[in-house]
Amino acid sequence: MDKIFNGDCIKIMKQFEPDTVSACITDPPYNYEFIGKNWDTEEVERRISRSKKSNTLVKNIPYGSGLAGGVRNKRWYDKNRSNILDYEEWCLKWSEELYRILKPGSPVAVFNSTRTLAHVQVALEKAGFYARDILVYRRSSGIPKGYNAASQLKRKGYQEHYRWQGWHSCFRNEWEGIVLVQKPLEQNYSQTLMKYGVGVFNTTLKNGGFQSNILENIQRDKKEEFNVHCTVKPLSLMEKLVSILVPEGTQNVVIDPFAGSGTTLLAAKHLGRGYLGIEIEKKYVEIIRERLNYSLF
Repeated sequence: MDKIFNGDCIKIMKQFEPDTVSACITDPPYNYEFIGKNWDTEEVERRISRSKKSNTLVKNIPYGSGLAGGVRNKRWYDKNRSNILDYEEWCLKWSEELYRILKPGSPVAVFNSTRTLAHVQVALEKAGFYARDILVYRRSSGIPKGYNAASQLKRKGYQEHYRWQGWHSCFRNEWEGIVLVQKPLEQNYSQTLMKYGVGVFNTTLKNGGFQSNILENIQRDKKEEFNVHCTVKPLSLMEKLVSILVPEGTQNVVIDPFAGSGTTLLAAKHLGRGYLGIEIEKKYVEIIRERLNYSLF
């Protein structure tokens, strides 16, 4: 069952049999990355190149989608809202195909921006999934971003700029949300478990404690030289999610429709689960294959 597909996940998932996949863990393009452009290596590199030449504190994220900056007039807010609705509609399209191929009781964990988590969840619910939780991945550090009121007002010659010292347009961002939904059970947990082998979460910690919905104290990996993907999740984080959501055994298959550089698939392989990966960018597929083939466990 362990396979990697190169192409559009919506089209590829149409080829899969219904009620056959045990779980989904995925990190799709976020709204500020996605709207208006193709999500491919050329576009990512173009945007990152612009970021490196700018004053932005975060250099590895492909900004430049048109969702930030500019005069905050009605046209700006209308455009922002239109982008969000387009993104939600796109999420609905792949959610519907995902719903069809998952077994009853299968969990789905989707990373997304704190601004658009709700829209992703709405799309998943429209497709038929049942909302379970929002997991929090707490990163080891965060960088303040946004508008610094005192600094910007001083630049504009505003004499009382000091009154706005410490005021900014957003918070220091040190967490990512993971929407957790589930395909409806067949009658109840017991029947679903006996028939499909999924439906509940592994909540036991190594120290005997009970797993919370905050995932923290996770170290970032040293990136392989050949891995040019810009937003690689830590392997230990994805292993944590796989161990919580996917029961043991290669017969339990986890799918990642936006496989990126393949960390979800690598985690599944490491933990002895089956995997299916779909990635639209051919260059990333080559990275996935190299990571899977040359990883030593």
